[in-house]
Amino acid sequence: MPFGMKPSVVARFEIHHGHAWNVTPKEAIRIQQMLRSFVILEDRLSEKIDSVAGVDVGFKQGGEVTRAAVAVLDYPTLQLKDQAVAEVETRFPYVPGLLSFREVPAVLEALQKLPQLPNILLCDGQGIAHPRRFGIASHLGVLLDHPTIGVGKSRLIGTHDPVPEEKGSWVPLLDQGEVIGAVLRTRKGVKPLYVSPGHRVCLETAIFWVMSCVTRYKLPETTRWAHRLASC
Repeated sequence: MPFGMKPSVVARFEIHHGHAWNVTPKEAIRIQQMLRSFVILEDRLSEKIDSVAGVDVGFKQGGEVTRAAVAVLDYPTLQLKDQAVAEVETRFPYVPGLLSFREVPAVLEALQKLPQLPNILLCDGQGIAHPRRFGIASHLGVLLDHPTIGVGKSRLIGTHDPVPEEKGSWVPLLDQGEVIGAVLRTRKGVKPLYVSPGHRVCLETAIFWVMSCVTRYKLPETTRWAHRLASC
């Protein structure tokens, strides 16, 4: 286990590859580079999926307090079945590409309040569509060894062709010739989302679950609920 740290427990769930959070940006990059080798980009999901969750993070008091929210929805009804919010002191600066070090500690606090982990976590942010292939969804997924998907409203990195207007259409998001995600049209006539695997899902499965959580809005219901809670 990296960094000489023993596993800890969040609720009933072991934290894998634990590391310090009070680090410099340079140290944070080193941690990302070490942990990205643990990302699994193939499907390792529960046989039965009956819960999906959105994860979102907001800030209060001028950024001094991090507010993380988890909204758990029943699947396939997409009705809210559980929720958890945690507020912690913000200890890491805003650095593009290192947002997980600013946000994940609060997310873990929120997850600790749930009776069990939902089958899949859809994170507001990136999975492997990241300069070091280790965005917040991948970071959280590796720590929990749990299926995660990145659902970004904006592009962090990569290029892509125009996305067809039809709902459900997508094109690959590319970086240096590598497919790192999908640019997905969830609703006709609105800007697409940037979807990427976080951990224990492949790209096609990530797209499937995002679309499975979409109703009549651009954002999946998981993200809509989590954003509402994180913004309170």
